[in-house]
Amino acid sequence: MNNGKRIALLIDCDNVSPKSIDGVLNELANYGIVNIRKAYGDWKSPRLQGWEERLHPFAINPVQQFAYTTGKNATDSAMIIDAMDLLYTHDLDGFALMTSDSDFTPLVMRLLSSGLKVYGFGEQKTPSPFINACSQFIFIEKLIEAEPTSEDKEATNSSKNKFSKSELRMDTALVRLLRTAVEQTVEDDGWSPLGGVGTYISNNSSFSPINYGYKKLSEIVKASELFKVTMRNTTSMYIKDSRNK
Repeated sequence: MNNGKRIALLIDCDNVSPKSIDGVLNELANYGIVNIRKAYGDWKSPRLQGWEERLHPFAINPVQQFAYTTGKNATDSAMIIDAMDLLYTHDLDGFALMTSDSDFTPLVMRLLSSGLKVYGFGEQKTPSPFINACSQFIFIEKLIEAEPTSEDKEATNSSKNKFSKSELRMDTALVRLLRTAVEQTVEDDGWSPLGGVGTYISNNSSFSPINYGYKKLSEIVKASELFKVTMRNTTSMYIKDSRNK
């Protein structure tokens, strides 16, 4: 839910597809207001033509960065310098970094140490150190595939993107994360409130249900059938490991 928090979006145009920007901004709207939007790259390069077409429609400010030296990524340096400037000169609540480059991992850790949330968006090729460092990380392929052009296509994509029960259960890291979160938030009656489970997960991982084709944690819990589910006061979901009586 949008709580009015201010987020700065910094885009490494050399390493992410422009097709995902609509989905990224829609996702960030759930967490706050993206009042700073900057895209970095050598705008003289034909490789960035796709991004150039997206700048004006999405109110993104292009930052020119010439490739002065072969083999050196000047875009990375410009983004890191700007991020630190923004950290000290603007009253921000979080950063969103669009990149598939693990070189930004130290930047993420620095921003987190200042108490800010860092939302990562990158391609499936993104190295795990960057993914794991972020407060939350979403694969942009999921956001691209989720963009419907018709009701029929929306339904088709929705079904295609969702992990099945067996696929969810085969993801050992996911299963371990869910069960640990339930164990750590269990109440005296043996049930764990889903809200507490979600808070534990967000504080201890970069998990996002979108990467599994779902919009909410509750949908993954139900689809996996790893937990017993009960509703209290019609709106509060509580869960228990199905292995427990």
